[in-house]
Amino acid sequence: MATIATSATTWTAREAVTGEYALKVLAYTDCIKSTVERAKEPGFDESGWDELAALLDTDAFERVGNDKAAMGWEVYRGLLMQWATTTDFWAEFHRISEAGNRVFLELTEHNCPRGHPETVVNSCTVYQFDDAGKLVHLDIYLQHD
Repeated sequence: MATIATSATTWTAREAVTGEYALKVLAYTDCIKSTVERAKEPGFDESGWDELAALLDTDAFERVGNDKAAMGWEVYRGLLMQWATTTDFWAEFHRISEAGNRVFLELTEHNCPRGHPETVVNSCTVYQFDDAGKLVHLDIYLQHD
């Protein structure tokens, strides 16, 4: 079996991140946070996710999440709409690592669905980028209580 040598870099301080793809992941997470906040405003619709879509190759994009459920951009955007309009969200940054065109982000995520108690999960999300620097794949791993 052939081995491919790649270098990896890890940061534990968000403000110290310098990797090209790691910075794109931080931009993605910032965009999610700000869009979730705007989603509660009157008149918010699916076009509110256009800023996030600009970071992706929406035709090639695939998200694999809970129970290995895979979805493309259109379905994912619908899931984001449902979630963001009904839930308050914030996350604690722990670590980000970049290896080649993949980034591994570790967070503690806090979700407060309206009318329900807060849920807290540890997450590790793997972001994969294409040669054009667009996000094409997400793998999401969660630890629940």
